Amino acid sequence: MGTKAIQLPNRETQRMKSYREELLERIARAVPEDGLIEPLAGLRLYRASSPTEPLPGVSDPTFCVIAQGSKEVYLGTERYRYDPYHYCLGTVELPIVSRIVEASKERPYLSLVLRLDPSLVGSVMIESGHAVSSSPVDAKAFDVSPLDAGLLDAVVRLVRLLDHPEEASFIAPLIKREIIYRLLRGKQGDRLRHIAILRGYTSPIARAIELLRRNFDQPLRIDEIAREVGMSVSGLHHHFKAVTAMSPLQFQKRIRLQEARRLMLHEGLDAASAGFKVGYNDPSHFNREYKKLFGLPPLRDVERLRGYNGKRSGRDSVRRVRAA
Repeated sequence: MGTKAIQLPNRETQRMKSYREELLERIARAVPEDGLIEPLAGLRLYRASSPTEPLPGVSDPTFCVIAQGSKEVYLGTERYRYDPYHYCLGTVELPIVSRIVEASKERPYLSLVLRLDPSLVGSVMIESGHAVSSSPVDAKAFDVSPLDAGLLDAVVRLVRLLDHPEEASFIAPLIKREIIYRLLRGKQGDRLRHIAILRGYTSPIARAIELLRRNFDQPLRIDEIAREVGMSVSGLHHHFKAVTAMSPLQFQKRIRLQEARRLMLHEGLDAASAGFKVGYNDPSHFNREYKKLFGLPPLRDVERLRGYNGKRSGRDSVRRVRAA
């Protein structure tokens, strides 16, 4: 018994090592140059040869695995870091800040992102016996957990389909279901309920998030939002922060400031006009809030982004956080 107990962990370690090496080799081959590709529906592969500065953006409901390098994601005041030994799961569209920490030409950052479809998640939950309830889910909408052999094995098998496109249309959906099932059985199972519940807009918190996103440029009237979603003000604050790691006011500020940044970068608006368009009537207040989030006043930040590395456009800088 003692010998078997020793052999099993060693065998598991070897399996994990083999899976990680294969995933690294396959992603490196599929993405030979820096950039993002989507070789299968809902599957994105990404490569970067240098670290990045912190870039604000919006998280998607996704399952993310890193084959090489590491990344940090900031949600509110919380920081998450993951690498080839961990995966991250995001279940609600949230304003985040992220940066690639480890990457070089010799050892580029390589990652995989699987978009999680709400209807598929709900289907797997029902078929596997995981109850779908419309009650509030207080698990945070973003977290990092260790990768296990079964989950990594499924990821590698999905990437292998890139060499067999004739099989992908039939087999890929089956492997995606397996990945969702394994996530449900793992440490982040409760978090997946956000996708089936929040993304289905049957939850008060989901409706509150949608209202804030849709009306981000309007004055925040938390009592009206609470009344519309059928919660008390204190209950809304509690559940909203439990899911998003931000208060409704902090959430609104981030959405406003990221939209103002986009308007200046993409549409050429000046700071005062962009601030006014997203709901700031006082330019000085807008400048202070902008600098607090992005580290520089609006004009200097936009100039920096436009000249970032002499290669990437401001549009790339804002949107790149959607890639893992």
